[in-house]
Amino acid sequence: MKRVARFITISVWVLAIYQLMAGNSFSMELVFKDTQYSFQTLRALTYAVDGGADVGEVLNTAYRIKEGDDESWYREWMKTAVQREKAGDDFLARGRRISARQEFFKASNYFRTAEFFLHTNPKDPRIVTVSRKSRESFVKAAKMAEHPIIPIEIPFEGTTLPGYLCLVDKSGPKRPLLIVHSGFDGTAEEIYFGAAHFAVKRGYNVLLFEGPGQGRVIREQGLPFRPDWETVVTPVVDYALTRKEVDPKKIALMGISFGGYLAPRAVAFEKRVKACIANGGVYDFHMTARLTPEEEKDLDTPKGAEEIDKALYDKMKADPSFRWAMANGMFTFHAQSPSEWLKMTRPYTMKDVAEKITCPMLIVDSEKDKDMPGQATKLYDALKSQKHFIMFTKEEGAEEHCQMGALLISNARILDWLDDIMMKGKAGRSRR
Repeated sequence: MKRVARFITISVWVLAIYQLMAGNSFSMELVFKDTQYSFQTLRALTYAVDGGADVGEVLNTAYRIKEGDDESWYREWMKTAVQREKAGDDFLARGRRISARQEFFKASNYFRTAEFFLHTNPKDPRIVTVSRKSRESFVKAAKMAEHPIIPIEIPFEGTTLPGYLCLVDKSGPKRPLLIVHSGFDGTAEEIYFGAAHFAVKRGYNVLLFEGPGQGRVIREQGLPFRPDWETVVTPVVDYALTRKEVDPKKIALMGISFGGYLAPRAVAFEKRVKACIANGGVYDFHMTARLTPEEEKDLDTPKGAEEIDKALYDKMKADPSFRWAMANGMFTFHAQSPSEWLKMTRPYTMKDVAEKITCPMLIVDSEKDKDMPGQATKLYDALKSQKHFIMFTKEEGAEEHCQMGALLISNARILDWLDDIMMKGKAGRSRR
């Protein structure tokens, strides 16, 4: 195999995986030219619609950042986060609980954003300290929320998985439960703004959790991603069924971003889940590399892997988006090199698994998520259960990855589908 051809192929693959992690190479330019810098700014800004940000604060912070400088990104977002945290403390000291809650929620989002580009050095102590600040700020706000948000620990293989049980109210009746987890780089706190806030208003109790490779579980407990996600979801369902607020016949699961592989994989084996949402759908993580059989063999040779690693490390030095993608992949999979990570993605496929799913499925895609063309459709086509497909479009302003920038329309359409399944007992095989 020609070395140049191989390096081009690998580079295309890494660009493709942006979709699974956070942004995509066709994102709108917001303040920055760089794909990830722009998308992460949009991501932070998106949560302004439900109290996780303020537009002026986000833009003011972004314009202070030197593009491509990860330390500048960290420094300016930390400055904003600490300011909001201090404001929250000051409001709380004066008994202004509503104002304090508002500031702590924003601080949580801003601390999460500050930590985002630190993973190029997995031993950087700020990864743990800043992510803890995000969690602590969220918990402060949660204590003053309009509805119960209860921090929980879910028993899991001799340790626990962190999460939150978000209840409609304190009355305690059994209600439908929506379990939600993120993907490659989200946190349980972030998912509250992205999904739980809206679902609770619909009458769902919501259980948010972080599994291996995610949030606290990778940063502090050191547990990397695993392809057999049913081993993660089953203990979560076990825990859910111990709660008196949960209707055991109405449990749904939603996976976001890379969770669009994880959640469908889980429900293929965990039959107590009665409906599943993949936003967006992922059929085969590794196949997006588009490697030829010869290239696959070359990846498995010491010399070939060494050459690939050298090329990718060189590109990481010059390209901030590329640097983050590779670093975060190695960080969350516990891979020691880019080539090792490439090989570790091979088991993440729904081939021979999708057909085992029996619950109703909603597969979601976004028009401008062009980095993994056909993945959501492949998953949809492989399903034999009741299924529905939603494509979010540029015309409705919801074309970005996981509909960032369009939370209202995204949650409206997704939760409308879930209402039909969980509240009214409807299901269909249509797509639109």
